[in-house]
Amino acid sequence: MTEYYAHSENQQGEKHSMSKHLCSTAMLTESFSCQENYKTIFKLTGLLHDLGKYQTAFQYYLANGGKRGSVPHAAWGAGYARLHRILEASIAIDGHHKGLPDNSAWKSDTEPFKRGEIPEFECVIKTFLNDTGINEADIKQLDSLTFTDLLQREIFTRYLFSALTDSDWLSTEEHFEQSKFKMRIGDTLPIDTMINKLEDEFSKKSKEGEINQLRNDVRNQVIQKADMPSGFYSLALPTGMGKTLTSMAWALRHAKKNELKRIIIVLPYINIIDQTAQVLKTIFGDEWVLEHHSSYNENEKDTQDDTEDCSSIQERKKLACENWDYPIIVTTTVQFFESLFSNRRSQCRKIHNIAESVVIFDEVQTLPKEVILPTLQMLKDVQAVMKTSFLFCTATQPAFEKRQGFDGIKGICPLIDDPTTLYEKTKRVEYHLLNNLDSIDYSGLLEAVIQAGDASLVIFNTKKATLEFYNCTKNLENWEKKYHLSTAMCPTHRKEVIKNIRDNLEAKKKILVVSTQLIEAGVDFDFPVVFRAMAPLEVVIQSAGRCNREGKLDGPGRVFLFKLQDSGMPDKTYAACAGHAEEFIKQDISQLHGHKLFNEYYAQVMQLYVDPDKYKINEARKQFNFKTVSDGYHIIQAITKGLYIYNYSDESRQLLHSLEYKEFLSRDDFRKMQQFTVQVYKYFIFQNSKMCKIMPQGFMVWYGNYDQETGISVSPIEADKLVV
Repeated sequence: MTEYYAHSENQQGEKHSMSKHLCSTAMLTESFSCQENYKTIFKLTGLLHDLGKYQTAFQYYLANGGKRGSVPHAAWGAGYARLHRILEASIAIDGHHKGLPDNSAWKSDTEPFKRGEIPEFECVIKTFLNDTGINEADIKQLDSLTFTDLLQREIFTRYLFSALTDSDWLSTEEHFEQSKFKMRIGDTLPIDTMINKLEDEFSKKSKEGEINQLRNDVRNQVIQKADMPSGFYSLALPTGMGKTLTSMAWALRHAKKNELKRIIIVLPYINIIDQTAQVLKTIFGDEWVLEHHSSYNENEKDTQDDTEDCSSIQERKKLACENWDYPIIVTTTVQFFESLFSNRRSQCRKIHNIAESVVIFDEVQTLPKEVILPTLQMLKDVQAVMKTSFLFCTATQPAFEKRQGFDGIKGICPLIDDPTTLYEKTKRVEYHLLNNLDSIDYSGLLEAVIQAGDASLVIFNTKKATLEFYNCTKNLENWEKKYHLSTAMCPTHRKEVIKNIRDNLEAKKKILVVSTQLIEAGVDFDFPVVFRAMAPLEVVIQSAGRCNREGKLDGPGRVFLFKLQDSGMPDKTYAACAGHAEEFIKQDISQLHGHKLFNEYYAQVMQLYVDPDKYKINEARKQFNFKTVSDGYHIIQAITKGLYIYNYSDESRQLLHSLEYKEFLSRDDFRKMQQFTVQVYKYFIFQNSKMCKIMPQGFMVWYGNYDQETGISVSPIEADKLVV
């Protein structure tokens, strides 16, 4: 009997037989399904995915060598599945190498098989059936699952594609790299152990004082609602009420009740990830918590550096970043959603592990408004098809609910019974309108900041305004120390400045910090006085969370809102929302302490100023245009480029010299470089091209000036939204 092969020889000299590869892929794919009625189609997709490798040309290529990809094979299994009207499987198989296609491309790939134009097709099918022992009658009885909702059918196709690509990768890895395959953790969430560890952590915290008592009351109330079924939940807590650990206490118990497999925490900014992950590692142990963000680049080339000795935990984590097979994952909004909406294999590979999970979104008010409808729609579809629970956490809860004119989420269950009373009890600041929100210039603002007398934080909407105001203070001696913070500074520089600020605040020094919105992104400072340039309401409230955060002042902290003369805004939507917030605040400034204000504000700005599906993502999803969706959906729309800062320090210079002659850079190399990299708009590079150099490995180096107080030089720009 002729033997057919899927892959060439491994290091042991063994070829990977077709029957072994197809059966192992099918078994894995089936195991990734979350419902009994999915299992047959998942298994069949795994069996059919490499049907085209039975063709004579492919077996000849494998035996005699040739250019990789010179004998296409994916369309064969896709064509066969289409003939039997198993359309989700057909699309997933067609894309299992090149990525999920648009509908027209899928039809073009599979049409020749449907029309009987492939001479060897019947022969290949017979060979496949004989080699695997499958009865074709069983296949003919199988039809596409009945999804009356097109969008649920679309996410099912993504789910199936994810399970197939991960299974295919793992089966191939088992053949070529058995040691790597065995390294993968695959451990289940040890829920009872984690609940006990978290309770131990809570027992260490002080129970004295009104704030601590409120935190305990809130946690107990939230835990009581953990036994509810999978669905959508919200946790609206004022800043400083401990929502990270409270949400985890709920999530663990909710996972236990609903037999969910992992907890995924989704955060808007990388610096919050570092903080959150460290807290969780301290409680549960490093081996149970995986961080995954932009430092882990899926397109990086691996070199011999990646095979150097390292701990088994770190090696497992590196592998788990590929498919999220880990008990607790802490990741970014960008990673999470651009994986769900992607058509690329490497990004979609993790989707099937979002199934049967608890997903906690922190700071949900930061989700971009221009794609909020497709974002919420995707979550609804994931919940319906993949048995996933979602928890929205924030101090400023957006109006995500379904209502007239807004197809949001129906039935979001709040975990707090009386948030209004809770917000009243945790009031820690007083708001003031500087100059009654009439425009002021830098000198007027500077005078007000000086008169405030205490350590002060001044926050602007753009890097340009931040730098200009900071320069106005340079010759003044009204403060013991002055600091500038923006993303014009590389991460290492920012971390150093943030540490110095924390130390100064702890020592009760009178300092001045001038910052962009960067400081609102999980940097938990506690100032007695905060000045905030007028901004959208959620941003204003986040700023106030940096004032009297711990309630240690004798009286309330002071938050001054101001409107800067001739000041730019990051973009038109931001400006419109800031204007609407100004109207709200002028009507009744005391509303800023209320729980319901932001929900009403969010609903109004969405109706008045925002197209919530600006890029027509939902329509493209209904048409099964996966590539179009992937190209159109982005959490961050602005295009930036990373510049490596050569002149930051001796360390940054030495690191570049150690890397510049390497042919490929490892993941570890990229992580080290990230600490000395600043994101800039492409026009900046164009205007300053003489000070930039593209390295052979593809990254760009900035050889221009770097100010040790303010970072890379900044010039006025139209879109200055990426300040975090």
